Amino acid sequence: MAYLRALQVRPAASLLEVEMNINHMLNEVLVKLFRNINLIEERAICSGEYKDVTANDMHVIEAIDMEGARNMTSVARSLGVTTGTLTIAVNSLVKKGYVQRVRSEEDRRVVLISLSEKGRKAYLHHRQFHEQMIQAIVEELSAEEQEVLEKALMKLDRFFRSGF
Repeated sequence: MAYLRALQVRPAASLLEVEMNINHMLNEVLVKLFRNINLIEERAICSGEYKDVTANDMHVIEAIDMEGARNMTSVARSLGVTTGTLTIAVNSLVKKGYVQRVRSEEDRRVVLISLSEKGRKAYLHHRQFHEQMIQAIVEELSAEEQEVLEKALMKLDRFFRSGF
């Protein structure tokens, strides 16, 4: 907002200049938000009892979910990665005791993965972090600002999911 106010002081600023400045500012904000969220998340959830996992590991744990055994293909699809990439992450999480692998009873070729007790605790720890982060953000916003933020973030999400 301060940036836009500064532009108002210069009435000679062309529409193109304003658009370029807004685009630059939005790019900076998005890059910084992404970086800051990752750093905060890494510090908050990958410490103490969970210092042996990365933020990426936590997202794999989150994708596996606590619902029960899932096949590798569906988890990889939900993360937007290949099954090969997921296999590397799951191998590490199995070694650390967060994930269990079993063969499907219906089709022995299918590998199912699920969270161990340690993995369930990590999942809940990660979810609690996100709940606290969102609560802290929402507390700072009026109801109108919350609604505007929700709409803007939904549009951003659709844009990024489209693969622009």
